[in-house]
Amino acid sequence: MKRPWKRRKKVLTARRPETLGAAPGSVIIDPQAPPTSVYLTKFDEQAVQERELFDLSSLKSEREQPGVLWLNVVGLGSAAIIKQLGELFHLHPLAMEDVVNVHQRPKVDRYGEHLFIVLRMDARCEKQRTEQVSMFLGRGYVITFLEDPGDCFDPVRKRLRATDGVIRRRGADYLTYALLDAAVDAYFPMLEDFGEKLEELEDEVLLKPSPAVVTRIHDAKHTLRTLRRVIWPLRDAMNELARDPSPLIADDTRVYFRDLYDHTVQIIDIVETYREIGSDLVDLYLSSLSNRMNEIMRVLTVISTIFMPLSFIVGLYGMNFNTTSPWNMPELNWRYGYPLVLATLVVVTLGLLYFFHRRGWLGRQWGPEHYPATGDATVEPSYDRPASRF
Repeated sequence: MKRPWKRRKKVLTARRPETLGAAPGSVIIDPQAPPTSVYLTKFDEQAVQERELFDLSSLKSEREQPGVLWLNVVGLGSAAIIKQLGELFHLHPLAMEDVVNVHQRPKVDRYGEHLFIVLRMDARCEKQRTEQVSMFLGRGYVITFLEDPGDCFDPVRKRLRATDGVIRRRGADYLTYALLDAAVDAYFPMLEDFGEKLEELEDEVLLKPSPAVVTRIHDAKHTLRTLRRVIWPLRDAMNELARDPSPLIADDTRVYFRDLYDHTVQIIDIVETYREIGSDLVDLYLSSLSNRMNEIMRVLTVISTIFMPLSFIVGLYGMNFNTTSPWNMPELNWRYGYPLVLATLVVVTLGLLYFFHRRGWLGRQWGPEHYPATGDATVEPSYDRPASRF
């Protein structure tokens, strides 16, 4: 028997064989990773410059000039570029190893002169998929590593290009907050789309439950489990940035990280609510199947009940006793005996149907007139679909 669903991918992706047993701090590139590109953004209150870097040797002079430096590294396919960046900015080897192994849980690691932050960002190129973002915060610079081209940092770039933006007057810590805030806020549109899909699933479960709907419900629950696994450790990471003192984060910037922590808590609440709704949809599906089966059994029971007296009458006159005795079915020789039996069958059928209708066993369930009064008011049930929980 064929299964109605496809085999899902593993939730926890295994590490690549070449990374097993490797020395700590080894930068081993995935052969399927896209090529690496480096984009530089340098800004201060007066100006902002953006360009793609083809030669990393100029970074040393860029660091010596005033302003905040943001390097956005897209693609993890070049070990030489990644190692060169690590050497130029003195990034810890263990952090560089976590950059290329893209199945890390969200976290914050402190390595003396820089902070290493890992989070999962919504990949808009593929629905309900996340990619790892590795971020380094140091004195006057921020470095971000992305798995694939495309990100949710465009609002931050627009704010940097605006002449009156607050971000231009702040330091690298505020830029880190802005990037983290853009990545966290990107979850809200994804969750809104997911909530609409849950509403559609609820309608399908109520109107036309089928095995295909159950498969979609289980896929939704699988996605919610993945989101929960991504968001929960992110909350702890944001709490650490907001609570633990660090010389790289100013006190006035830590207030913004507390607001970012509140956003992660809000996302967790939404995910937990959706998980409860997903579980309720399974129960609702089973209830809908049970109600549908009850409706079918009720119709079959009514049909069987109607034919019981008809079968009795027909069987009674099918015994074919001899009519010589006045007590042995004299109707068999009567001219109108057959029409009388047919009329009796019709009357019995109509009488039973009327009786079932009066009892509320046919058609819709009982109306308000069948409900007794409770206290001073009469219970009037509504047959309309309940309001959405979203």
